[in-house]
Amino acid sequence: MSEEKPSLSYRDAGVNIDAADESLGRAKEAIKRTFDPNVLQDIGSFGAMYNMGALNIENPVLVSSVDGVGTKLKVAFMTGVHDTVGVDLVSHCVNDILVQGARPLFFLDYLACGVMEPETISDVITGIATGCRYAGCSLIGGETAEMPGMYADGEYDLAGTIVGVVDRDKIVDGTRIEEGDAIIAIPSTGLHTNGYSLARKICFEVAGLDHSDPMPGTGMSVGEALLAPHREYARVMQIAMKLVDVRGMVHVTGGGLTDNLPRVLPEGLGAEVNLDAWEIPAIFRFLQETGNVQESEMLRTFNCGQGFLVIVPKDQAEKALDTISQAVNDPVLIGSIIKDEKQEVAYKGSARYASID
Repeated sequence: MSEEKPSLSYRDAGVNIDAADESLGRAKEAIKRTFDPNVLQDIGSFGAMYNMGALNIENPVLVSSVDGVGTKLKVAFMTGVHDTVGVDLVSHCVNDILVQGARPLFFLDYLACGVMEPETISDVITGIATGCRYAGCSLIGGETAEMPGMYADGEYDLAGTIVGVVDRDKIVDGTRIEEGDAIIAIPSTGLHTNGYSLARKICFEVAGLDHSDPMPGTGMSVGEALLAPHREYARVMQIAMKLVDVRGMVHVTGGGLTDNLPRVLPEGLGAEVNLDAWEIPAIFRFLQETGNVQESEMLRTFNCGQGFLVIVPKDQAEKALDTISQAVNDPVLIGSIIKDEKQEVAYKGSARYASID
């Protein structure tokens, strides 16, 4: 007589559907607070629906982007703080489409893990909802996948897609940028979501710090300083674009000032950036000195304190500075557009770093 085979369930294979339902249930109210009247479907549908007809835009163009948070997630795993990386994810995506002049409409997320931990997943999704509320967009869908064996215990991956809209006649693509135009920088709130592989190596391997140790010059712990949320610039720039002739915008992400500024420049034009126009925050000085990082590498890896650039006619620079400063502290004129067949960034002056004593 043969032995009866054991009955297996999905949970025996490592997938806990009940935990996934609990995670979504915990975050459901935060998600619904992001909805606007154009969201046509509640949470849980196979497809999310958004009503474009109510936008009242004469010639609407959809602008979309997808991105992740990178190895900043490693700091979240280390510290056990999971409610800010969702803000990072949304802000990064929103800023990317803002460069074309688009305002965000809706966001979709993808979260994958090895073992579903409802409290952690709920914190992440709630953070995403918070980021959407900051940016004024709706979190209308997403996917939470439990994949045993794919990820280390306590770790997950995170990505998102943003969809926004701009009137075709108001697209900002850099084609109107001219020699002599002013470059205005809006400060970052830290590293944002780029350069973390190098930053973690410097902090935890070279300096031998723990996430709970003080980060010199910041008044925060290492973990707090590295997890400072990515700033979104959509709200202030939507106002500025109505009052000033914005000819180009730059989200300072991977590649820093050096590689991102040329992405919006027309052929035959480059940029001159004055390094002593602003004081580079202390966290960057610590990374530069501790890691013995060359200045050129700093400018190509990190935002060095400036998260978003705005290019306007020279005679509108003061108006732009005044408009932006109503919502964000310390925007600064950092340079101008110059003739350059190589379309590169030329630096002048010396970088001024804040004290870390």
